[in-house]
Amino acid sequence: MVADRQRGGGGSGPGGPADGRAGDPAEDRKPQSDEARSAFTPPLGVPLPPVPEDEHPTSEFALPEGVAPEPETEPEGSAFTWPGAGPAASFPAFTPPHGIPKVSLIKEEAPWQDRMRTMLRMPLAERPMPDRPPRQEEEAGPAVPRVLDLTLRIGELLLAGGEGAEDVETAMLGVAHAYGLGRCEPTVTFTLLTVSYQASLVDDPVTAHRTVRRRGTDYTRLNAVYRLIHDITSNGLTLEEAYGRLAEMRRNRHPYPGWALTLASGLLAGAASMLVGGGPVVFLAAAVGAMLGDRLAWLAAGRGLPEFYQFVAAALPPAAMGVALSASRPDIQASAVITGGLFALIPGRALVAGVQDGLTGFYITAAARLLEVGYLIVGIVCGVLVVLYGGVHIGGGTLNPEAALQHKERPVIQIVAAMLLAFAFAVLLQQERHTVWVTTLNGGVAWVIYAALADTMRADPVPATAVAAGLVGLFGQLLARYRHASALPYITAAIGPLLPGSAVYFALLNFAKNELNTGISSLTKAAALALAIAIGVNLGSEMARLFLKVPGEGAGRRAAKRTRGF
Repeated sequence: MVADRQRGGGGSGPGGPADGRAGDPAEDRKPQSDEARSAFTPPLGVPLPPVPEDEHPTSEFALPEGVAPEPETEPEGSAFTWPGAGPAASFPAFTPPHGIPKVSLIKEEAPWQDRMRTMLRMPLAERPMPDRPPRQEEEAGPAVPRVLDLTLRIGELLLAGGEGAEDVETAMLGVAHAYGLGRCEPTVTFTLLTVSYQASLVDDPVTAHRTVRRRGTDYTRLNAVYRLIHDITSNGLTLEEAYGRLAEMRRNRHPYPGWALTLASGLLAGAASMLVGGGPVVFLAAAVGAMLGDRLAWLAAGRGLPEFYQFVAAALPPAAMGVALSASRPDIQASAVITGGLFALIPGRALVAGVQDGLTGFYITAAARLLEVGYLIVGIVCGVLVVLYGGVHIGGGTLNPEAALQHKERPVIQIVAAMLLAFAFAVLLQQERHTVWVTTLNGGVAWVIYAALADTMRADPVPATAVAAGLVGLFGQLLARYRHASALPYITAAIGPLLPGSAVYFALLNFAKNELNTGISSLTKAAALALAIAIGVNLGSEMARLFLKVPGEGAGRRAAKRTRGF
């Protein structure tokens, strides 16, 4: 009985009077809790043993000593927030916190082209939400339809100006993100722009479309659009200010009048004729023929004729001038006149854009652009062949393709001619005046590299052209990065000296003489040179992005993952 009394009610152990449960028989029958260290209670008068130092055991999931705890992650919440909700409504991680590098939209870190291109190449489900600088005042944000409309208008100007599909989508994504449209998906094809935004998983998506009806060449406007995008993404331009800037761009006139463009086309053809071995007489004849062709093309455009017939009309006068000069002066290299006229007509800008779209995965747009280039070249072929066929069979039988192959190494004259060609090409593209001299120097460098490889080292013209075009693309991309502008003004005109005008002329003349095998061989060489230019330009641009690290991208630059042939 004494033992039972001591075990049931004595001492201060668990179940004793200190717990206030001694008189409860039900409590006495319960098993002792896990907090008890032993089932033995000492008898009355015997002191309790000392409490061990390890009285507060740790959890089995506690971190070992020397291991730092993981940083606190952001709370869970909805992946979608209405635009303009401010920093309080921060976006949670849509994927694991450490799985995707954080993308920042702060101005000092990297150009917006690189930041947005990195996000664009990620699937929408893996695309992290960007950081945004705090707003000056709490506001609900702009209306989604107005943001989408501004995004489409900016994309329309870029696509109509000749930008590649990936660059247009990058710009559209940057504008949408700057105004708070987090989950936004732009899509660009040859003539159609689409942008879709879904506020939340339960809301209907908002989708808007815009069609590009007309395309023109005005690189001054193109650079103005890039400056607008930079101000929107980096300087917090409001929606009303962006609309005002956009309307001002549309009202601005071209920087060069029509007569200056006609003179530039003549200078381009004359410089190209000297590049392939022509002299002063050939320079004047090529310049006059190109200017007449330019005026005839403007007349056809004023009558509403399609672009195909405009190229047919533009190819007639240079070819006629070459045939007439060959019939009157057999000792003069008249074939250089036609070659110079072809330099002014070959659509190098559309060719480079088409190949670039194909290399970046926009195959539908690339196919459409290359089909457009094919139609324009067929128009040139038709115009030149009509004149050559008549000249060869009526009175100009002295035209000889081998005459233009008498290559003369004139380094100083050819470098000056290449720079004049690039300068005239820049004026025809309506570039800003402060970019013309940079493009002129870039064109001279391109010809020096090509001549050093093809003439001095006796390399094949196709790889020599690719290397020279790659340097043009590299320099153009570097200049565009530091100026936050488009790379086209620094690249398109600079590749002018590399265009395959003489190879196209040889092919056409052999076709006119019914020498199909030789003509097909020359045409294949022209196609190879054109592809070498386009691939070289794209590769140079990609190398500029590859070796220049973008701040904030810890895992490197993401690219599209493709299948491996299956």
